[in-house]
Order: sequence, then structure tokens, then C-alpha cells
Amino acid sequence: MSDLRVGLGVDAHAFGDGIPLVLGGVAIDHPQGLAGHSDGDVIAHALTDALLGAAGLGDIGALFPSDDERYRGADSLGLLAEAYRRVGEAGYALVNADCVLIGQEPRIAPYREQMRDRLAAVLAVPRARVNVRATTTDALGFTGRREGLAAQAVALLQPA
Repeated sequence: MSDLRVGLGVDAHAFGDGIPLVLGGVAIDHPQGLAGHSDGDVIAHALTDALLGAAGLGDIGALFPSDDERYRGADSLGLLAEAYRRVGEAGYALVNADCVLIGQEPRIAPYREQMRDRLAAVLAVPRARVNVRATTTDALGFTGRREGLAAQAVALLQPA
């Protein structure tokens, strides 16, 4: 039996006015940001959950509760770093991660490589091990109506 572990993470947030949009740790030029207890970075949140799930360490809500004021406005890359530190303590290291942003807008092509760089730096892996991509829902659902964004991430871990 293999010692590889896979985890899936999912996150979604509504758009809000007067909030900077941060995706994959990168500030995005967009008229609205994502409302959330932290900075609302759905890509970082989904990846955090994928890593925690693969390591059997619960989820982002248990580790960083939304009713805990210490995490209000928190930088999601900091949360990702702490979660990955715990993954390492549990004896695992990242093989690769694949992150998908779901929404009609914004287009992330101009920011994609910077997102990969930021996420890979936090996880201390080469950029080739972290993928970021996007898809639309063909105007269906809350993302199709441009009410917010969602993200999914898959992480593969191996014993460290």
C-alpha cells in the first residue's frame, strides 16, 4: 500500500465593496474583493484545506476559527504557512498541488505565475509543484452571476 495521501479543499466567498481582492496571495486589480473573516483568498483557503485533509489534520475552520478575532483580516498565506508547518510536523511533504479558481471574473492570466511563485514560496517547493488555473461556470450559479468566487484545490503528500 502506498504512503501517498491526497486531500481536496473547497472554498467560496461573496464579493464585497471596499475590500481588496487577493487571490493566491496576490493583489488583483478588481473593483470588489472577497468578504471573509481573513483576507478572503479562496485559492489559499482551498489549498490550506487540501493540505490539512491529506494529512488528516481537520480543516481550516477548526485550525483558524472564524469567530476568533486573531484571524480577522489575516493574510491567508500566513494561515497556509502555519497549516503546512503542521503538515510537516505530522510527517508529510508536498508532492504537488493543483488549484482551480471558479468564476466569471477576474481573468487571472496576468497574475497566474506570480500566484504560483507566492504559493510555492510559502510551501518551500519549486513552482513546478504548484499549479493555478481558472474556469468559468458558463454564467451559472453565484459565480456566474458575478456574486463571488470559489476555488478547489487538490494536494498530494508523501512521507517527509
